[in-house]
Order: sequence, then structure tokens, then C-alpha cells
Amino acid sequence: MTKTNPGRFFEDYAIGQTIRHAVPRTVAEGERALYHALYPARHAIYSSDEFAIACGLDGSPMDDLLGFHTVFGKTVPDVSLNAVANLGYAQGRWLLPVWPGDTLRAESRVIGLRQNSNGQSGVVWVRTRGLNQVGDVVLDYVRWVMVRKRDAASPAPEPVVPDLPAVVDPADLVVPEGLNFTGYDFDLAGETHRWGDYAVGEVIDHVDAVTIEEAEHMLATRLWQNTAKVHFDATHRRDGRRLIYGGHVISMARALSFNGLANAQMIVALNAGAHANPCFAGDTVRAWSEVLDKAPTDAPGIGAIRLRLVATKGCGPAAGLRDSDGRYLPEILLDLDYWALMPL
Repeated sequence: MTKTNPGRFFEDYAIGQTIRHAVPRTVAEGERALYHALYPARHAIYSSDEFAIACGLDGSPMDDLLGFHTVFGKTVPDVSLNAVANLGYAQGRWLLPVWPGDTLRAESRVIGLRQNSNGQSGVVWVRTRGLNQVGDVVLDYVRWVMVRKRDAASPAPEPVVPDLPAVVDPADLVVPEGLNFTGYDFDLAGETHRWGDYAVGEVIDHVDAVTIEEAEHMLATRLWQNTAKVHFDATHRRDGRRLIYGGHVISMARALSFNGLANAQMIVALNAGAHANPCFAGDTVRAWSEVLDKAPTDAPGIGAIRLRLVATKGCGPAAGLRDSDGRYLPEILLDLDYWALMPL
């Protein structure tokens, strides 16, 4: 009897099923240093204890996406080890900061299933919670994944497709306790642009670009313990190429967005997201953002800004996102819709 784990296939999921993911992960300052070595991340709250303390926190928390990647990585062996593609995200909220020394674990509940018409695969929707060492939920989100079937002849389940809101309501955004931007130091943050300086519909080309390296991508997947075969095993795809981990593209685009959005300090919600096209080593990633909405918060000196972050293989915002048939242009890598906190 084999003791190895081939991962779950589409037939192995059932509505309401709860999966407790292995292995808990303690994150520390070394994790932050590696994150900042992988990405040109410069947002001040995540870079400086003194800056974070001046903004009312106890110190500098871990980067918001560092926490997300850690929790996401826990889910891969159970949710997407046999995935064809990670299709999208919705209803993501950061509920508590992740601090150096926190231990993170993850749990997922199956909330949707639908077999594809080809009978070879199906889509699985899960709601994932990331919890810290005392059981507090630090973030939760929904994602859906196309997963291979073990046996194409196995019967299709009754389809259940969850009804997911397009946007996290601004009233449901959680501002970290104590956060206060009334004394915000714009010089140290790197830009003078504040919440009131951005207009809905404004598009910001972030100008800078980074060429993706195979070695950095592999370090990232190992760091977040993401074991998806398409990222590690070049023989797993017919073209013999390893897909760049989607979280690597997200973090690279977010870091590039510093140029023009240096004061969009903390991500607090993930409204939607799509990995529009595959990314491979050697691709040069650029990014642009569009301001989709703005909302006040009850926290002192803090507004929420809703941004669409687009990562591309070279094309700028003038090219748009989709072709005349509604498909993403082949140059589009990532289309991410999120809320961030910014000084008024």
C-alpha cells in the first residue's frame, strides 16, 4: 500500500467538506528579508518599525501579501496539487496584521463544484481561512480552481456555483487596531500623493519593469511551500516549461505599483483576481493601476482606495485588457481588484 499522496482530484471534493491543511508555518524577520529580496517592496509600514510605530502600530507587521502567500501555500497540496489552472479570487479580507513570530495555519471549506463539459476536469470553489497561533483569523478569501478528474467516467456531481459579490463592501473593511495616519510622514513614505489626490477612473502607469528569473520564482515557491506540480516539474506540461507561480506575479506587480502608489500602504481586501495568461521565466513584467472607487473609513486620517492592478508582458494601459470577443489580451498576466488604506 502506497504511503505517498497523489493529491485530491475533482471526485474527492464534496460540498461542505472542511479540510485542515498541513503544515503550520512560523514566520519571522528572515521571511521579511527574503520577501524584500525577491520583490522591490518599499511600502514604509512594512519596511520600518519606527514608521509603523508613528502610525499607531506596535511595530512593522509582515507584508500583507507575505501572509497571503503563506496561507495560500498551505492549501496547495489539498486544493490545487492536480490543478489545471487557478481561476480566480473573491471576498478576500485581511482581518489582523501578521507579526514576526506568528504561526500561521489554514483551513478550507468546499462551497462550490461544477464539472466541465469535457468530462476531464471540474471547477472547485473553496473558502480559506488563515489562522494564527491563538486561533484568530488573520485573513480569509474565496478562490476557485480547475482540477483534473481521476476517472473521466465517474459521475458528475450536482453543480453548485456560489453567488459571490463583485466587491467587498467598504463597511466590511477592517482597519488594524490603532492605525492612525494623522501624523503621516509623506517624505519618509516616498511620495506626497494622498487619498484626495486620486480620482476615480484615473490610470497610473507604474513605469518600471522587472524581468522574471527562474531562480527567483523557484525560491518563492519553496519559500511559501507551494507544491503545485506545474511550478516545479518541467515534465508536467507538454511544452516542458514551468509556470511562474501566480503569487510571484502578484507580489512583483504590487511592488512595482509603489511608483505612483507609495502611500497605498496596506491591502485590506481582495475583491477579484484572475491570472489571465501564463507567465514564464524571461518574461518582463510591467504594471499599471486604475482607481475604481474611494471610500472613507472611521479610522483617523485614513481613507480606502479601490484599485485595479494589472500586470503585463510589456503593454501599457492604452492597449486595454480584452479583445473584441471579451478575452484577455495575450500580454495580460494579472488582473487584480483590491482595497488599500491610504492617508487622507
